Order: sequence, then C-alpha cells, then structure tokens
Amino acid sequence: MAPPRERNQPLKGRGALSNPTGRFERRQHEAVDDGWYQEEVPDFIPASIEPDRARSVIARNESPDIPFEQSINPYRGCSHSCVYCYARPSHAYMGLSAGLDFETRLFYKKDAGKVLEEELAKPGYVCKPITLGANTDPYQPIERKMRVTREILEVLARCRHPVTIITKSALVLRDLDLLVDLAKDGLAGVGVSVTTLDADLKRAMEPQAASPHARLEAVKRLNAAGVPAGVMVAPVIPALTDHEMEAILEAAAAAGARWAGYVLLRLPYEVKDLFREWLAAHYPDRADHVMSLVRQMRGGKDYDSSFGTRMRGTGPVAELLRARFQVTCRRLGLGTRRLQPPDTSLFRPPRSARSGPQLSLDL
Repeated sequence: MAPPRERNQPLKGRGALSNPTGRFERRQHEAVDDGWYQEEVPDFIPASIEPDRARSVIARNESPDIPFEQSINPYRGCSHSCVYCYARPSHAYMGLSAGLDFETRLFYKKDAGKVLEEELAKPGYVCKPITLGANTDPYQPIERKMRVTREILEVLARCRHPVTIITKSALVLRDLDLLVDLAKDGLAGVGVSVTTLDADLKRAMEPQAASPHARLEAVKRLNAAGVPAGVMVAPVIPALTDHEMEAILEAAAAAGARWAGYVLLRLPYEVKDLFREWLAAHYPDRADHVMSLVRQMRGGKDYDSSFGTRMRGTGPVAELLRARFQVTCRRLGLGTRRLQPPDTSLFRPPRSARSGPQLSLDL
C-alpha cells in the first residue's frame, strides 16, 4: 500500500493545496497532527455539482476598470482549478472555502435560459452587451454535460443580443454555430486567456484548463470563422510568467488575434495565502522573489484593490511591464482595445416570455 499523502501537498488535478475556513465563518478549523492518528489524505477529490436557483442571472457592474456593465456567470466555482483565480473568495458567501471547495463544490444556474428570457422581456430592460465569464469560466469542464452556457447563448442569439465571452477553454468551439450567427451582425466576440506557453507550468498552475496550444488554436478557428477573437495575457505573474509576454503576443498574432490585453496578478482576500502556499510547494527557490515583486507593484502590499490600478499595478516594475506590452503590440500590429461596441438596435425582446399565455391583439 502506498504511504498516505501528506497534508498541503499537491493533489492530482487541483490547484489549491488546502481548504481554509471561509472568512465569514465564526469558527476556524486547523488540522493538528498529535502523533496518535494518521489520517490518510486522498490523492484526488472529485467534484460535486449542485443547482443554483437564482432569481436573476444578469449581474450589473459599475467598476470603472471593467469594460462592460452586464455579465452572466453560468457557474459558481470552477474546476479549471487555477490557483491564482481572483474569483475564489466568492465561495465564502456560500459558507464554503476559497481553496479546494472552490474547485470541487460547483454550482450551475438552473433554468438559466428561462430566467434570462424573463429578464430580457421586462418592459424596462435596456439592451447593453453581456459578458459571459466575468467571474468563473463559462466553458469549464462541466459545461460539456450541463450545457448552461449553450442555453444562454441560444436565448441571446434568438434575441439578437450582443455578447462577449471570456474563457481559457477550447470548448468554446462547440458553440461556433451560434457565435458565427451572432458575429455576422457584429454581436459576438471572444477573449481567450493565455497565461503561459509552458505546458509543465500550465499543468501545475491551471491543472484542468486547456493546453496553451489548444487555446491558440481556438483563437485561430474563431477568427477564421468570422468570430472576432483576441488574447488576454492574464494574469501576468512576475518572475514566473512575465518573461513570456512577448512570446505569447507573438503566438496570438500568428493565430490571427484581433486584439490583445493583459492583467497583472490579483491576490484578493484568501487568494494571497493560497498562492503563497502553492509557490512554496512548486517553486520554493523563487517564492520570496515573486512575492517581493508583487508587493513592489502593489504599494508594498500583497494586493491593492484601488480602481484605476488594480488591473495594472503601480511603480517601476509595473511601468516596465506596460511599456513592454505596448511596444510589442505596436510591432505586431495588435490592437490593445476590444472591438467597437455592437449595435444594440437589433435587439428583439423574447416575444413568448413577454406575451405570456394571452394571445396577442396585433392585427
């Protein structure tokens, strides 16, 4: 029999090494080895999927740092298991951990298409572009089975509602038929996140996300089909992935990307501790250096959430990163802004949801 796995050691297919108590919980739990009982820790933790019966699926945003006002997140939690994910702390609102719970306790928006139709049919609804994947990935592995994102896209396509997708999954190609249909009217665009071109680093940092090659191939096929697609170099991690910025942008341009952007590593709330723990396990030789550079770009802290700087950072290191990005994009002819806002005049509210069971009196 194999020896039991030690605590806080990498799990197969998982990014987080632990499952700390949520920050809103009254009681904190800490495992202590007293030498009497040796608990066998599993090598893999399967994911559970539960329905999330939301009354609304459209979230509104007023942040000046984010280029959209409306978004839909088909799922809570994400089995891509990216250790750096800034969405992890949202699991605390459900009484769960930002660690392994975020990767294994997954929730899907039940009846998302029906709820969306009801919202779009409201007399006061104002059509503005909707972004899918602002928090967790709409094409994470469970989408193959649950098809919530597909259901949402079908509603948006029927209503001619503009949509932008952010993902790091090649599964987006499954819905190419709907995206092409929307894109012919300028109503669809896709942003694919590429963190690294190093397959080994990807497996440690984003265990269940698509390979770098698969993501770039998705960009190529989307653009070839007429769906405008760009690349987000995100997140940029100093002393770990930042040296790849030029190579990623070159690969994006070769794949036909229409635009490019980047976001600096963000470590809000519990994420900073989970990331430190991951660094110590996977890259102990440079862990202190990585965090030192992070603090240099965050005003001496692990994270600064101030509007205007949280996506890019401040200080000499952040300015150098910004300059490198801009120079490379100019050299490659990559746009640094997403496409112009689509024409919302094509929007048609869902007639069936709006009319209800009563027949129309239109002649």
